[in-house]
Amino acid sequence: MSSVKKLEQVYEGKAKKVFKTDSPDYYIVEYKDDATAFNGLKHGTISGKGVINNKMSNAMFALLEKNGVKTHFVEQLSDRETVVKAVKIVPLEIIIRNVAAGSFSKRYGVEEGTALKCPTLEFSLKNDELNDPLINDSHIIALGVATEKELDSIKKLAYKVNDVLKEFFAGIGVKLIDFKIEAGRLSNGEIILADEISPDTCRFWDAKTNEKLDKDRFRRDLGGVEEAYQEIFKRINSK
Repeated sequence: MSSVKKLEQVYEGKAKKVFKTDSPDYYIVEYKDDATAFNGLKHGTISGKGVINNKMSNAMFALLEKNGVKTHFVEQLSDRETVVKAVKIVPLEIIIRNVAAGSFSKRYGVEEGTALKCPTLEFSLKNDELNDPLINDSHIIALGVATEKELDSIKKLAYKVNDVLKEFFAGIGVKLIDFKIEAGRLSNGEIILADEISPDTCRFWDAKTNEKLDKDRFRRDLGGVEEAYQEIFKRINSK
């Protein structure tokens, strides 16, 4: 697979660049050190973030594949580059919350750190101009964002990811507070996990101290951002 040839760039987002290859079935993703928050209103750089997010995402995708979750991961090419399956991204942010934090706490007046009675699933429409508004099942189907069958697959996928990751991170002394994932359609219409799993897209708290080990350190100007990313990556590699 490493024989795929990198061609022109087709997309650049806040954290990654995507390149065509000489095969229509595969893309190459390159992870950047750029950091943004609040839908791009805050900008910065987290040194080494791209390397950590690339390697960590690939490790998490491999773990999920072993547990029956199909992902877009194919092969890591370098510290920052990975071959992935070509998918059409479903324009939804798929969010699972185990503990109240961030916008959930503000929206519902729940103290941050409050354990939820069950994992909660919510969707945001991926649209920067609209600030990624929350969207419900009826709206998703009515607007043609996804079919009812696809939505069912996405929900099952999200809860399965949560089950696997919660158990894994508990084993390295980390609470999985919440996370955002994305789903993509293969050419045959099958829904699989895409995007990344990293401190950019998950909230990780130390199980004993509740120290934040994720991008909230950047969002909230808490300091120690690089150290937090390095700590979570070190724990993953220690298992």
